[in-house]
Amino acid sequence: MEKILDIIQAMAHEKNISEENTLEAFKEAVTKTAQRLTTPESTFEVQIDHDTRTYSVQKVITVVADDDARLEEQSDSFIALEDALEYSDEIEIGDQLRSDFVLEDYGRTAAANLFKELEYHLQRQVENDMFERYKSRVGTIVIGTVSRVDAGGNTYTEIGELKGILSQRNRIKGESFRVGDTIKALLRFVNVDPKYGMFLELSRTAPKFLEQLMEKEVPEIQDGAVEILSSSRIPGERAKVALKSDRPDVDPIGAAVGQRGVRINAVSDELDGENIDCIEYSSIPEIYITRSLSPAVVQNVRVENRGTSEQKAIVDITGDQKAKAIGKSGINIRLASMLTGYQIELNEVEGIVDRTGSSTHGGEVEKTTDTTALADLFK
Repeated sequence: MEKILDIIQAMAHEKNISEENTLEAFKEAVTKTAQRLTTPESTFEVQIDHDTRTYSVQKVITVVADDDARLEEQSDSFIALEDALEYSDEIEIGDQLRSDFVLEDYGRTAAANLFKELEYHLQRQVENDMFERYKSRVGTIVIGTVSRVDAGGNTYTEIGELKGILSQRNRIKGESFRVGDTIKALLRFVNVDPKYGMFLELSRTAPKFLEQLMEKEVPEIQDGAVEILSSSRIPGERAKVALKSDRPDVDPIGAAVGQRGVRINAVSDELDGENIDCIEYSSIPEIYITRSLSPAVVQNVRVENRGTSEQKAIVDITGDQKAKAIGKSGINIRLASMLTGYQIELNEVEGIVDRTGSSTHGGEVEKTTDTTALADLFK
């Protein structure tokens, strides 16, 4: 077989895979074909001559000690030192005996086997390249066209060369799709199933999907001026996003919301009207937790078990703000807890919060003397 590199280049172009991967598939196919024609235990090496653009095959036998167990198990790949010395007195353990192996000498059988093996290994290489390509996109947004919706509410989409599956549990409650619709979703996993082959698992409910949508809508997030530190969602209902900027000239909340809310509204529309609260992150837990419970006005926050897996925050709050802190069906406090990583417990205290946000007790403004929340500033 002459000018094998020309043939490999043509195959690489046809299969849309790299020439290097096509070359590896060819070497593997030749090796497997040679083993079919001899024994599965035989060892072969395929050499490519880039100058003549041809290939050659050599059978390799390795010299081992006379009592090596591999002599019985793989007699076609190993030879005892005592036997090898018959070829040359200078042979040592570890040396290799090589002999040319010409596939063409085996006629049509070799050609048929090589064709089958090459077709198989090229297909495996195509699938491997595709797997790696989509694996690198895990955690990003993909766009697909709906091809089918089954009785269980699972939505099947066409995304490039692969199929994507948006299961009902990964779909925002209340939304529905029809065949032909174009949808955006987060690529969660690339799965390979023996029955269904390779497919993409999609999600529209993951917090990461919200973060990716915001990154696409907000240039300041794309260029790193604003960073998303954390996010939490009750899909289709409400979400909270913690934002941070190290640049004094950039307002992270203003950048995310946009003029007249145009940016955040675009994200909300994609999430079926989900309400999104943008919160400025603070490295001081007490301040961060206070902001996360917005729109409720908090009186005081005490952190317990700081830095452990069971860290907890006791939040003092007046009765008129408690309902806001909890939110409808407990949504606000749940989102705040998921966002901050603290188990939040509300402790109702006397007093009310007037329209200016001040808490009053008996007509006097209460002034706090607790400075523990500022301790982290001086570490």
